[in-house]
Amino acid sequence: MNDLIADLLARLQNGIERMKETVLVPKTKMNMEILRVLKEGELIGEYLETDEGVSVEILYDGKEPLVSTFKRVSSPGQRIYISSKDITPVMNGRGISIISTSKGLMSGAMAKSKKLGGELICKVW
Repeated sequence: MNDLIADLLARLQNGIERMKETVLVPKTKMNMEILRVLKEGELIGEYLETDEGVSVEILYDGKEPLVSTFKRVSSPGQRIYISSKDITPVMNGRGISIISTSKGLMSGAMAKSKKLGGELICKVW
């Protein structure tokens, strides 16, 4: 498998559609950083390292998940870079974008406030 980020997003999306409490994803440095940003944005619950990978808790508001869509923007075949001026809110502020900057992975709002651009990894809402 070449695109481990797309695999992470697909596993989370499939877990939400199946109304799972937790989802098991592969443990990589990039996946751990993406999960950290999602946790800071309060879009997922806790995530714990296990022997098989990382167990991610999905948050629900009643029967509705807090997050419904994960969209991969930049891919290994076509990298998408964005400057800090071009960072826009996702779904009128209801979602976040994850950007890989020179200072590490962060949400689009944080990157814009620090005036950092970088690779637009994904959008989550």
